[in-house]
Amino acid sequence: MKCLLVEGLSDKIRLTQVIAEPIIILCTNGTISQTTLEELLAPYEDYELYTLFDEDKSGDKLRQLMKRTYPEAIQLHTTRTYKQVAETPPRFLATIVARAGIRIKR
Repeated sequence: MKCLLVEGLSDKIRLTQVIAEPIIILCTNGTISQTTLEELLAPYEDYELYTLFDEDKSGDKLRQLMKRTYPEAIQLHTTRTYKQVAETPPRFLATIVARAGIRIKR
C-alpha cells in the first residue's frame, strides 16, 4: 500500500481527481512537529511513503522534517510556477505522481 502526505484538504481533493489506485492521503494541516508527524504516520510506517508539499516556506519546512524523520519517503514536487499543490493543473499533477509509479486516471 501507498501513503501520500500533503499539507491541506484542498491538496488531497485535487489529488483524488487524478490518482486511480487505492492510496491513503493524509493532511498535515500546515507545519507540524516531529512528534505529531510520527503519530500521524505511525499506522502507515509499513506503507510506501510519498510527500507532495507546496513550493513555499511551509512546504520546505515539511520536506526537511520528512527527510530527517522518514528519509525513505519519496518526495514529489510541483513547480514554483504553480507553487500550491491545489493550484497545480490536474494534467501536470498527474504527470508528477505517474513519474513516481502511482497509477493515474485516464
